[in-house]
Amino acid sequence: MRIRPRRNRSSATIRDMVQETQVTLSSLITPIFLMPGKDTRERIASMPGIYRYSIDLMLVEIQACWDLGLRTFILFPAVPDEWKDSQATYSYNADNFYLDAIRQAKSQFPEICIITDVAMDPYSSDGHDGVVENGQILNDRTLPILAKMAVAQAEAGADIIGPSDMMDGRVGVIRDALDEAGFTDVAIMSYTAKYASAFYGPFRDALDSAPKFGDKKTYQMNPANGREAIIEGELDTQEGADYLMVKPALSYLDVIQTLKENFLLPIVAYNVSGEFSMVKAAAMQGWLDEEKIMMEVLTSIRRAGADLVITYFAKAVAELYARQ
Repeated sequence: MRIRPRRNRSSATIRDMVQETQVTLSSLITPIFLMPGKDTRERIASMPGIYRYSIDLMLVEIQACWDLGLRTFILFPAVPDEWKDSQATYSYNADNFYLDAIRQAKSQFPEICIITDVAMDPYSSDGHDGVVENGQILNDRTLPILAKMAVAQAEAGADIIGPSDMMDGRVGVIRDALDEAGFTDVAIMSYTAKYASAFYGPFRDALDSAPKFGDKKTYQMNPANGREAIIEGELDTQEGADYLMVKPALSYLDVIQTLKENFLLPIVAYNVSGEFSMVKAAAMQGWLDEEKIMMEVLTSIRRAGADLVITYFAKAVAELYARQ
């Protein structure tokens, strides 16, 4: 045989030399859950090893991640029910602890990149991503609220705004609002293909943000649809998005590849809470090797075409690399 592919697998050094896909720390985005209070950390039962942090302990966690080489963070707020209302007004209130967290993080760590979450559900008494009236989610009534939220986050120091709501037209409205407020350099990471997935359960536990009625299928995408992601990608690109995201990641590797092949913008994939918790649960039972599965999962997402991966495994990957 003249052609023997095994020659390029014959040693660890050669395998590393010809490896096509790399999981680098610069390609990983670390999620952090926030809560009001001081010196407080709460365990999230459905996400082993993941916590909600008060702002002071968030800063400690960011420092630990920074020391390991992680530089980009996406923040999510767990808002008490008494601060929620049907219009999500707390989301752009100057006293919002989430906005204070952004300010403090950027003040103490000016070189980090902070990505925010723009959606009504963490702040809404209805638990939906849009304004609710007579059981319907009103798209156009929601857009001005999202714009106010985005501007407030930019004023606090956010580098990248992450609209996760899946309302039609929100990227363009947010881009216009940011530009009019003077934040032309603040980028938008659009949740372009966000599916109505059952993999979000632990995340909703973390934020207590499950809808109070019904589901999110009238605005999040049907898991059966792949080509529809191209429509969403074209709209987001035309409206001024700087990044296109697919969420979840593992069951949607084909959608990641589709966006990568059709658009020139960076493609982001969200390795979501349910995907994380499945690996953790199996590892805790001794059924899987957690580190090997973690790396295989993240490699598959990168191989599919994701330039960046939001993952709860980010710190564990950095710790693994630090030991090597």
